[in-house]
Amino acid sequence: MREIRKRQKSNVKDLILRHIYENFKLYLIVIIIFIIGIVAGVIFINNVNGEQATEIQNYITEFINLLKQDYHIDTGLLLKKSLSDNLILIITMWLLGSTVIGIPIVMGIVLFRGFCIGYSVSAIIATLGVQKGILFFTVTMLLHNLIFIPVIICMTISCMKLYKSIMKDRRRENIKLEIIRHTLISIMLSLLLVVASLVESYVSTNLLMLTIKFF
Repeated sequence: MREIRKRQKSNVKDLILRHIYENFKLYLIVIIIFIIGIVAGVIFINNVNGEQATEIQNYITEFINLLKQDYHIDTGLLLKKSLSDNLILIITMWLLGSTVIGIPIVMGIVLFRGFCIGYSVSAIIATLGVQKGILFFTVTMLLHNLIFIPVIICMTISCMKLYKSIMKDRRRENIKLEIIRHTLISIMLSLLLVVASLVESYVSTNLLMLTIKFF
């Protein structure tokens, strides 16, 4: 049984590595766009005027103070919102990828997600300082984003592969086959986003409540 499991793990690993190798240029393009979004978020938060910066810092400070006063986070409500947001996102990307012409919008989503992360991290660090800011980011955002970000990147690659395949071969049979492949990948990635939502709602929330006294 152990040997069978080892072989299965090895086969999955080889399959993933081969997929990345075969689509290395696409991954590189998407990752660069994501990084550009992060950099844009950092630049934006560092160039806001004094009044806006104060509002952002006050918002983060008030949120932390509220948690310190034994504020109860409704994890069930948080889970529903996270699941709703994530599933709407993956369905939107599936639709845009399936229509082919939606590829620029898909890339825009990647850029925007990078921007949000860069903006959030910069705002947190500007408010709490480097050490506390990194700790706050780690317990509140890091864990679920370790799942979320690769999922969004993989979904974008699937959309781009669908576009390339249809442009290369516009036969109805090929289009149908590629859309089915794209749909199956979307379903699998949706399951990972469910895991990301569970991590965000329960693991990250509990970690935040355990460490809130340090902020």
